[in-house]
Amino acid sequence: VLTDEDFYQVRACCTFKGPHFEKTEYILTSIFNKNLMMEYNSTRGNWTGFTAYSIEAAKWWNSDPFDALTRKIERKLDLFLNNVLKYNLTTIPTVRLKSVKRPNGEHASTLVCSAYNFYPKQIRMMWMRNGQEVTTDVSYSDVMPDGDWYYQTHSYLEYIPSSAEKIACMVEHLGLSEPMFVVWDPSLPVAQRTRIAVGLCGLVIGFVIAISGIIYYNKKSAAYITVLIGALHLLPTGQRIHL
Repeated sequence: VLTDEDFYQVRACCTFKGPHFEKTEYILTSIFNKNLMMEYNSTRGNWTGFTAYSIEAAKWWNSDPFDALTRKIERKLDLFLNNVLKYNLTTIPTVRLKSVKRPNGEHASTLVCSAYNFYPKQIRMMWMRNGQEVTTDVSYSDVMPDGDWYYQTHSYLEYIPSSAEKIACMVEHLGLSEPMFVVWDPSLPVAQRTRIAVGLCGLVIGFVIAISGIIYYNKKSAAYITVLIGALHLLPTGQRIHL
């Protein structure tokens, strides 16, 4: 603040670009009383003036080798901070893929690709069918905060199941050195297969116990009848027995 009426501001901004955010564009702006005066852009590598005074000032700054060196140092510092953020303050997403059947009984289904617990929030999700990007019947949710510095998001693919297709969800994130691929496996999930196996084992054990009980009962009944017949033979002739 220069006076009660005059306000001067310098603002630095670094924009990350590229599939893995490996490229940066450093922009330094000079503002006076909310009017943009000058701007330095690392992509162009020079200052640009927007008023008569700042145009002349930009010419002077562009001819100053010390200013050019200062801008290079600032950009390298931004690259260094970017790497610090990338490798120390990032959390890679946990990706899960599941199928949701439509309630109306239609043959088509919905695949849901969910990314959880990632930071920062910038993320890209794509559907791949046999190695090609799918652009139709695809929708996305917003990137939603979990309330603990982490984020989650979901992507949906409407599809008709086919055994000949290979469908995968591809995820790109700042914390990943390369894209993550999660391939859809149409077989039953491990938990569901485990429940089925446990149920079958219980059914088999119950069947075995029932058969063993029937066999034991038949053997006991046969032994009782044998003993009873033997006792009848020991009775005097003509004597009755009431059971």
